Amino acid sequence: MESRGSVPAWPAAPYGGQGGTAEGPGPVPPRPPVGEGVWRFTAPTAESSVPRARYAVRELLEQQGVPAGGAAGETVQGLLLIVSELVTNVVKHAAVLSPELAVEVALSAGRVRVSVEDNHPYRPAALETDWAQTGGRGLLLVREITREAGGHYDVEHTPSGGKIIWAELPLHL
Repeated sequence: MESRGSVPAWPAAPYGGQGGTAEGPGPVPPRPPVGEGVWRFTAPTAESSVPRARYAVRELLEQQGVPAGGAAGETVQGLLLIVSELVTNVVKHAAVLSPELAVEVALSAGRVRVSVEDNHPYRPAALETDWAQTGGRGLLLVREITREAGGHYDVEHTPSGGKIIWAELPLHL
């Protein structure tokens, strides 16, 4: 995974656990600030990339100090579902023209943004709920998770003719 920007390195130990010495528990260390930066990785446009992308994003957020519980944990769970939906869409609909996809995660003060890029020119739109369909609700789900969290999402064209679909959510720590 490629990292751009300066991100402080924090101890790998989980935060909020018991501190102290062999003699007994001590004070809980303060939570370090969430690292800011932008990380991008690529993967083949294959079904196996869906869980791999979700895992990579979850691990990255954990490494950067984003808590897995509380309000931030709810945001992380929503974001991971968004990653799964967006990567699945690329695998299902763009694989012919895009043998590789890219996932980018950007952390900044109080915000987290995830983007998925492919080389297919089609700009998808969220479908409205149609109970007769067995699929086609991925972007609808992305839209609703994003709205519920108070964030934004959009689709942008790339200079190479592909597209980037992104979602940005507030990160309540």
